[in-house]
Amino acid sequence: MSLIHPIPIGPLTLAMPVILAPMTGVTDRPFRTLVKRFGAGLTVTEMIASEAMIRETRQSLQKAAWDPSEEPVSMQLAGCEPQRMAEAAKLNEGMGAAIIDINMGCPVKKVVNGHAGSALMREPDLARRIIEATVKAVKVPVTLKMRMGWDHASLNAPELARVAEDLGIQLITVHGRTRCQLYSGTADWAFIRRVKDAVKVPVIANGDICSIEDAKAALEQSGADGVMIGRGAYGRPWLIAQVMAALTGRPVPGDPTLAEQHALVREHYAMMLDLYSRDIGVNLARKHLGWYTKGLHDSGAFRNAVNQLHDPVAVVDMIDRFYEQQGSVRALAA
Repeated sequence: MSLIHPIPIGPLTLAMPVILAPMTGVTDRPFRTLVKRFGAGLTVTEMIASEAMIRETRQSLQKAAWDPSEEPVSMQLAGCEPQRMAEAAKLNEGMGAAIIDINMGCPVKKVVNGHAGSALMREPDLARRIIEATVKAVKVPVTLKMRMGWDHASLNAPELARVAEDLGIQLITVHGRTRCQLYSGTADWAFIRRVKDAVKVPVIANGDICSIEDAKAALEQSGADGVMIGRGAYGRPWLIAQVMAALTGRPVPGDPTLAEQHALVREHYAMMLDLYSRDIGVNLARKHLGWYTKGLHDSGAFRNAVNQLHDPVAVVDMIDRFYEQQGSVRALAA
């Protein structure tokens, strides 16, 4: 029995509402491409500042780049000025984005201090004007990602969701935490049901969904139409495909073999070097190497050593030796 069903996003139909969350510094084009290859209902770009998008900075253009395999593409924007958000949305629509996603959930201090992200949940009038300007600026569907509220004294997500729906938002994702919680505590999936009950557009549950069991529990408690997976996919680009299979009653594919993971890590590393250049790519890839190898034999020593390397050739050599060692350890254990 399927626990999820196709949902509309304006004129589009999302056949599998299991979505890769936008995560700054993580869900760039290389990572999204790998996730999509395994299988994902939708991927969303990293959060792009509307002002940077308008100025077409190198970083914003990198974040806005996608692989054709990802289409339809959802592009996430953050900002605090309605007309600048509208202008950035138009630019992204012109670049081929099929969906514009408005970020009202990012809790990071730098974003919040700029009156963007989850700061907008305590400025409902500004939030309304941003949504209205963005929706009017483009022909493609506009979606919204937010938290429960600024803090537990102001859990205004249901009210903001109703306003957003009235202004033309086509789908709403709710992270089951307040801004003041950041990423502490546990996500409140049951609260999301209050948003689901407040609107007719599809609602997606987000926060702490790190396994098939989490996804099923989040759907049951929230009544949501689908799930969005973020940190649970760190080092596991195959997780979303496994969740999709489980939620639709299909056989769940196993984790890749050790040899397949080794090849995947090498490919991901090469893709990052290609996108960012050698020096930047080496630095940005370190966290991914840590996530991929977590839990494997002697992974702590590997991470400590590889993080000191600056030559990508030396890094790849260390990756190869590490995975060869894993094979030897498993052979001895057998």
